[in-house]
Amino acid sequence: MEFVVNVESIATQRTGCVVAGVYEGGKLSPSATELDTVSGRTLSDVLERGDLEGDLGATLLLTRIPNVAAERVLLVGLGAEQEFSESSYHTALGATTSVLRTTGAADATLCLDEVSISGRDSEWKIEQAVLAVMNGLYRFDKLKSAPPRGRRALARISLHLSDRATARAAGIAIERAMAIAQGITFAKDLGNLPANICTPTYLAEQARELGRQLGFDVQILDQEAIEELGMNAFLAVAGGSRQPSKLIVMEYRAGASDAEPIVIVGKGITFDTGGLSIKSASDMEQMKFDMCGAASVFGVLRASALMKIPLNVVGIIPATENMPDGNAIRPGDVVKTMSGQTVEILDTDSEGRLVLCDALTYAARYNPAVLIDVATLTGAIVRALGEIASGVFSNSDALVREVVEAGDNAWDRAWHMPLWHEYQDTFKSSIADFANVGPRGDCAITAACFLSRFTQRYPWVHLDIAGTATKSGDDKGATGRPVALLVHFLMGRALG
Repeated sequence: MEFVVNVESIATQRTGCVVAGVYEGGKLSPSATELDTVSGRTLSDVLERGDLEGDLGATLLLTRIPNVAAERVLLVGLGAEQEFSESSYHTALGATTSVLRTTGAADATLCLDEVSISGRDSEWKIEQAVLAVMNGLYRFDKLKSAPPRGRRALARISLHLSDRATARAAGIAIERAMAIAQGITFAKDLGNLPANICTPTYLAEQARELGRQLGFDVQILDQEAIEELGMNAFLAVAGGSRQPSKLIVMEYRAGASDAEPIVIVGKGITFDTGGLSIKSASDMEQMKFDMCGAASVFGVLRASALMKIPLNVVGIIPATENMPDGNAIRPGDVVKTMSGQTVEILDTDSEGRLVLCDALTYAARYNPAVLIDVATLTGAIVRALGEIASGVFSNSDALVREVVEAGDNAWDRAWHMPLWHEYQDTFKSSIADFANVGPRGDCAITAACFLSRFTQRYPWVHLDIAGTATKSGDDKGATGRPVALLVHFLMGRALG
């Protein structure tokens, strides 16, 4: 897909489709007004017949408009003008992409940058347009013997600007958005692969290939090396799997040689049965998505390298399966973590924190400026925040504000959750330093509290993405979140 900036007259553009907005009540956007004028009120006549009311996300495809060079004109409803917001913009872009996929147009011109969104400039709208179109066009069909045959593929999008002075900045926004989109797509592809293909070994191979392509260092630690490090919590989870575990380390270094890196740890459970605390059969196939935290680390490293962000970034992925087996951990077992702390495992389905705690301890050798972990960790965060926002926990309120702002800028939003000392009393154990769950079950907060016991030396952020990493229903699949949030966080850090 190619994205370009366009500042020419809409009516004279020879393109497969021009997209323009219509507000509730039939009020035309500036570009729609221009098309209406040159066509002799053709659009007004259509609206007066009631073919489109301007409801948010409604669409109307027109052809052979008089005095308009485009083959088609797509009108998209914007809803009430005074209520138009970021969410409205995304709804309009999603509806637009859905129609463009079915028209057979090879190229299209979007005239949605002109809509006003409070607090958002043209660069933000351009970036979001690119990301929304790429998201709408994404399909994961590479495993089908004969991928569905569709119409001619949409290959080029022109983003129309009314102000020539913003063209250069818009071009930069397109380049940034395309790098982020490539990171998101990479994360989606990994997340959507079935667990018989996307094994820990496969992830290690993908890391090596990514390093070769983009020029950063990759180190893969095998099971023997993991044992030598004393990562017994990680290995306890891996005990029931026949797939060899891998600790994947990717080092992207584009900052000063002596600058402390930002370290991002991604949960890489390539399939999670729950172990002996086995999950119900319902929807268990979705447990292939339990490595979406790891997938997002891949996506962030890819986008960072493409954008040449001037920072040092280290990605760490503890990759394994959580399976029931004769060698699997049992409820009541005690393991000694890499940190030296001992954990009584009361629930083998609370395994993510066990692989992460050792990986977070390993991350300390990099003396991180910021330590971030990303994980599909708890169902509780889904119940709390749904699919809208990722949960953010941290030992630094200032760092939380930085992360939340990055999420807002990326429109990959996150919400600050508490990490108060009172929650730390949950994990009492009579035979170990603490347990991996509390006596009254578990929640997103207590899971974050567990991780905080392994991150006290550094500024640390935990992102629970169990609700945002995937979508269910007809659009079931990986979302690639929070790649955009983390890239914007790194961009902010690079700017100082």
